[in-house]
Amino acid sequence: MLYPSPTLTEVDQSVLAEIDEMRRSLRYQVQENPSKWSLGLKKFLTADAVAASNSIEGFRVSTEDVQDLMDGERDVDVSEENREETLAYQQMMTYIQTLHDASDFFYSKGLLNALHWMLQGHRHTRNKPAGQWRRAAVYVTSARNPRVAAYTAPDANDVPSLMDELVAWLNADDGAHPLVRAAMAHLHLVSIHPWMDGNGRMSRSLQTLMIAREGVLAPEFSSIEAWLGEPGNTWDYYGELQRRGATYRPGQDVSSWVRFNLTAYHQQAQIVKARAAQSAAVWELLLPFVSGAGLDERTVSALHDIAMNGRVRRARYEQAEGLTLQQAQRDLRDLAAAGLLEPVGRTRARYYTEGPNFPERVLEAARTPMTLTQPYADAVG
Repeated sequence: MLYPSPTLTEVDQSVLAEIDEMRRSLRYQVQENPSKWSLGLKKFLTADAVAASNSIEGFRVSTEDVQDLMDGERDVDVSEENREETLAYQQMMTYIQTLHDASDFFYSKGLLNALHWMLQGHRHTRNKPAGQWRRAAVYVTSARNPRVAAYTAPDANDVPSLMDELVAWLNADDGAHPLVRAAMAHLHLVSIHPWMDGNGRMSRSLQTLMIAREGVLAPEFSSIEAWLGEPGNTWDYYGELQRRGATYRPGQDVSSWVRFNLTAYHQQAQIVKARAAQSAAVWELLLPFVSGAGLDERTVSALHDIAMNGRVRRARYEQAEGLTLQQAQRDLRDLAAAGLLEPVGRTRARYYTEGPNFPERVLEAARTPMTLTQPYADAVG
């Protein structure tokens, strides 16, 4: 038995309508007007989702370092464990993104186990098999006391039938809004806890896949994992899951879980819209700046990365502009000589931050903080 999808209140419907409108607007802003800055934004959002979802599980790598690892950089100052977890999650996320428009797509136990292997294959052991349902009990321990089980998952013998039911539900259409279904899929999977490890990231990834399959936004814009990974939101996430109880009780009302996810969708849409607007504004400011400084227009890519992400590496600039190694090195050397960039580190580990002559107006446009609104503030105390 799975949790029944709750009936939305008028307030929920109103919040959902606002989310839909923001997502349609973002689609027009990004997908209907493609630009080099939007490609960079997609990479950033993927890296941010990977960094955030891994951080929830205790693997802490900055979004900037995740981007570098995704670009194939080897000299990134992270532990070997964090490197493995980052690249495994990125591999799975990349595959999920490719499935967003697959014409013959359907959910299956095989698909879910294959995704789990991508995520956990490097940790596969006899006692903790990757890509296979668990054959033993599994517990989620309390964040305050690891000797206390905050949640005990269903008996291992029940997992195959529960996953049969979940896959059938995923392939059916119960008439609920796709974002609500994605939130419910997350809850179903994390509650069943079908694997010995990796259940949280798998559940968040399934939600991302379902949002991407909706087709409103490119898959890179379809995740709320970055929002969930923010410290305060992570604790709220834990708290909302704990409200479901210490054991699997699928008959209960889960309206608060859906409302929590609608808040996440709403605020993540606000964040992405604001970042997209900033990215576009920074690009437009940099175009006349490089022209006036007598620089090649392609250097906007490097300066844009500095403004929006805080740093740039030679390999990323080289890939973004389709340059040779020598061209990329020469451009960055010239930008550093002009005081626009500041090199940090040596040889292959080198990256660049803003130099003393980097235009302040551009930095201000990139780094002015936004104000988030709370979608339920006027309706819920």
